[in-house]
Amino acid sequence: MSKAGALDLASGLGGKIEKTEVLSAVEKYEKYHDFYGGEEEERKSNYTDMVNKYYDLVTSFYEFGWGESFHFAARWNGESLRESIKRHEHFLALQLGLKPGDKVLDVGCGIGGPLREIARFSSTSVTGLNNNEYQITRGKELNRLAGVDKTCNFVKADFMKMPFPDSSFDAVYAIEATCHAPDAYGCYKEIYRVLKPGQCFAAYEWCMTDSFDPNNREHQKIKAEIEIGDGLPDIRSTRQCLEALKRAGFEVIWEKDLAVNSPVPWYLPLDKNHFSLSSFRLTAIGRFVTKNMVKALEFVGLAPKGSQRVQDFLEKAAEGLVEGGRKEIFTPMYFFLARKPASESQ
Repeated sequence: MSKAGALDLASGLGGKIEKTEVLSAVEKYEKYHDFYGGEEEERKSNYTDMVNKYYDLVTSFYEFGWGESFHFAARWNGESLRESIKRHEHFLALQLGLKPGDKVLDVGCGIGGPLREIARFSSTSVTGLNNNEYQITRGKELNRLAGVDKTCNFVKADFMKMPFPDSSFDAVYAIEATCHAPDAYGCYKEIYRVLKPGQCFAAYEWCMTDSFDPNNREHQKIKAEIEIGDGLPDIRSTRQCLEALKRAGFEVIWEKDLAVNSPVPWYLPLDKNHFSLSSFRLTAIGRFVTKNMVKALEFVGLAPKGSQRVQDFLEKAAEGLVEGGRKEIFTPMYFFLARKPASESQ
């Protein structure tokens, strides 16, 4: 049961940031990125502040336009966006072989849409790890409304330094979340530590593909648009993710870019040439309506100053994502299933 109305959007803008400080937070966030002279190393060294500011600023926009699950999905012909998102989550649960009673960790859980879906689908207990206080507050409310607050919980922490004992979980997954980590190896190593021996970690990663040319200026622009619009310190290649997994100690069972050969392009909901009533708010017309609504809400004081600027960099992200998808230089669904050996000697 997601927030749906304009006033709900306005009340949530800025997250836990004081409404009078939203514009200042937007300016500080923008300065981390290439478009405003920011450097990759600065983004990586200040990733906690950058990612927290990002999610305080954008969560209400995400929920307003996307629902409770903030991710893309490969899609079949005749399948709605919502159906594809649920199937994407169920696929993850099936690949992990989740069983009733399993203790599962969702790394970078957002407001918990996938967490709730996977917990109900597999009868498991899911802990959502998130370092953003506003998203956790919202997630707890949605857990209560969904009736899973007794079996699912949230922990506020950095996924580079998890507050769990070694070998705590029967399975771990991440959905388009560990791309925010400044160092893939460090993040995967922490996941390896908290996962029980012999158990699996599965993820969908945001990556640049082998078609990306770091010397191509158009490719560089697309990458920078995605980074500023989605709170990323950098975007790794699929090969870098795979190497980091192996270096962390995982055995890779299988991996594949699920965007390849998807019957319906994953970026279609954001494509300005596409129109859909079921996902109207994501269409060009829907985004135009939202932009003007936010402008009006900011003008009358119901939305904090700086809200339009957030809408602007999210629009930049949408353009980068569509172009990155069209040119096949970017994927939001590089999937892998990896296993922690049953013993360290393996």
